[in-house]
Amino acid sequence: MRSITCHLGDITTERVDAVVNAANSSLLGGGGVDGAIHRAAGPGLLAACRDLRRTSLRDGLPVGDAVATDAFDLPARWVIHTVGPNRHAGQTDPALLASAFRRPLEAAAGLGAASVAFPAISAGVYGWDAAEVARLAVNAARHTVAAGVDDVRFVLFSEEALATFRRHAAG
Repeated sequence: MRSITCHLGDITTERVDAVVNAANSSLLGGGGVDGAIHRAAGPGLLAACRDLRRTSLRDGLPVGDAVATDAFDLPARWVIHTVGPNRHAGQTDPALLASAFRRPLEAAAGLGAASVAFPAISAGVYGWDAAEVARLAVNAARHTVAAGVDDVRFVLFSEEALATFRRHAAG
C-alpha cells in the first residue's frame, strides 16, 4: 500500500528519490518552488533544462505533462518537472491539474523511484484553491498506477495548506 504523508517543510531538503518541481513551461527557472529548486540544485539543473529545450522540448513543457532531469546538488536523485495550470490565465480544467500530479508519478515509476515529494502545484501564484489542489493531488497519489512508488509526500509551504492536505489525505 502506498504511504501518503503531508508535512510543513522545504522541498529542496527532502531525502527522496524524486522531487517534483512546479515548473513553468520554459523549464528555465522562475519564482516560488521552481526558483528554490533551481537555486538549491545548482547550475547543472538549468543546463539540463536548457538541453531539453534545445532538443526534445523546443516549445516548452506542456501544462499537465512531466519530464525528469538529474537533481544535481539536491539530496534527491531526480527532479521531475511538471507544469500546473494557471487559473489566472484561464486554465481552469481540473483534469489539467490532476495530470500535473499523475504524470510525475508515472515518470517516477518509469525511473524506478520509490519515494516522491510534491509541492502544492498551482496553489500559489497560479490561483487554484488549496482544497481543490489537495483533493486532486491526494486522489492522484491514491489512484495513479505507478508501480514501485510507495512513498508520496506532500511538502507544504504554510500551516493552512498543511491542514487542508491532511484533511484530504485522512478522508
